[in-house]
Amino acid sequence: MSATGEETTTEQVEIRAVPVRHYGRWIAGAIILVIAVIVVRSIATNENMQWNVVGDYLFNGRILHGLQNTLILTGVSMVIGVIGGILLAVMRLSPNPLTSGTAGIYIWLFRGTPLITQLIIWNYLALFYPRLGIGIPFGPTFVSADTNHLITPLAAALLGLGLNEAAYMAEIVRSGILSVDEGQLEAASALGMSRGKTLRRIILPQAMRVIIPPTGNETISMLKTTSLVVVIGYFELMLSAEEIYAQNYKIAPLLIVAALWYLFLTSILTLIQQQIERRFSRGSSRSVPQKTWAARLLGFRFGSRSEGQVR
Repeated sequence: MSATGEETTTEQVEIRAVPVRHYGRWIAGAIILVIAVIVVRSIATNENMQWNVVGDYLFNGRILHGLQNTLILTGVSMVIGVIGGILLAVMRLSPNPLTSGTAGIYIWLFRGTPLITQLIIWNYLALFYPRLGIGIPFGPTFVSADTNHLITPLAAALLGLGLNEAAYMAEIVRSGILSVDEGQLEAASALGMSRGKTLRRIILPQAMRVIIPPTGNETISMLKTTSLVVVIGYFELMLSAEEIYAQNYKIAPLLIVAALWYLFLTSILTLIQQQIERRFSRGSSRSVPQKTWAARLLGFRFGSRSEGQVR
């Protein structure tokens, strides 16, 4: 209000914030799109791929049986690996030097030798121990059996995959536990909680945010690593494909069938991993606005112009 009583008004000036145009992204996106079209067209029109044969064998009975065995191997081996990894990680962090040293030697041994070598050793364990038994150490044996009857190809595959995975999971779990602030341990100790209860109630729930992502990667890797059991003759997805193309000589399409099933299963596991990570990360990170694929690729926002206005 002025001294003369005249009211003055200020005019609001609307400012439009114009996002920066990233023309380099436009060019890179166009080049990638052209290359992708060329590659897809080449694969789709290549007669050597024999897509009709791929379609015939995609749901073949032997292929599905091998796929079932692959899933069983993956699931059971990961259960063995996760449980063993947790036990080894706790042992590795134990103040007892004997317990910690035992876990360290286990991890060193199983991570330091090739998995394919371990599978073969388990499969031919009878060469070293013809009979396995239960009894008193350095004393009589109560029950014994022939090693070849106990260690079947399935048992050798599970032992080789599971025990090897436990060594890797031990380091993953240990890193997750160490990521939790030491003050959590001190607070739990001050409240009179035991070490085991502290681990279950305080440490592991917080460490899961660090443990889940690499565990998901290990699961996806395990799905593909199961193909190594072909060296001990266990029937799984790759061996089923090999047996079929050994009879009909359709090598390329049968390999494509196996690859398509592996891609499908790894995609499913990836989606499951993302959901689990999202669940355990709730409330731990800032809310970040989701961008569309076009915004990420081309560098500017699609939508109403009012979103980019500043008043």
